[in-house]
Amino acid sequence: MAAKMIIFAACVATTLAQYAAPAYKPAYSAPAYAAPKVYAPEPAYAPAPYNFEYSVNDPHTYDVKSQQEYSDGNGYVKGSYSLLEADGSTRVVEYTADDHNGFNADVKKIEAGYKAPYSAPAYKAAPAYPAPAAYPAPSYSAPAYKPAPYKAY
Repeated sequence: MAAKMIIFAACVATTLAQYAAPAYKPAYSAPAYAAPKVYAPEPAYAPAPYNFEYSVNDPHTYDVKSQQEYSDGNGYVKGSYSLLEADGSTRVVEYTADDHNGFNADVKKIEAGYKAPYSAPAYKAAPAYPAPAAYPAPSYSAPAYKPAPYKAY
């Protein structure tokens, strides 16, 4: 029996040796990327002095605010802004900023310098509805079970 198994194994090995394994070809090849482009560095501009200001006073939206700021071009900035709060007070912020001390702000609140010409509407409770009518609970008679009569075939 062992001889038959050896002969069978030899036949299988001979048969398999005749066929080569298929060569693997990937279905997708990764794209080749070019090296990233070298860009010129962003030019460094010297700081320029500036001065600006604006203000808004919109009577339709009650938007009242203003700001002004000044810079000497060497890193020192000084400015202030103000705005009207919802409670009628005005918030004023005066600030300075430089490379040595950082940003420093002084916040002030001026109470009730302005009273809004509008007020919130008064709350009205919902109208009281009458209680629903009381109806008697429905009553049903219990179903009666009657077995079907037996029929012999």
